[in-house]
Amino acid sequence: MTPELVMNIGRQAIEMTLILSGPLLLAALVIGLIISIFQAATQINEQTLSFIPKLIGILLVLILSGPWMLQMMVDYIRRLFESIPQIIG
Repeated sequence: MTPELVMNIGRQAIEMTLILSGPLLLAALVIGLIISIFQAATQINEQTLSFIPKLIGILLVLILSGPWMLQMMVDYIRRLFESIPQIIG
């Protein structure tokens, strides 16, 4: 196992993490921004106001993109397991 191979596997793992977490984090960011604008316009300074909309938004994104995320993860793990003989040998 060469250092380049280890770095390549680590890079692929980090890329997969970013790809899979991206939609959820983007949804939380957009919902948080919308709630912040609403709070600034109405001068409501309640910190817990954005929690429920973010939770619902992330749940909806997870329901909609869950099958895609699962397929991406299964494909990555399958490729990783299939490369084990090449990594060892």
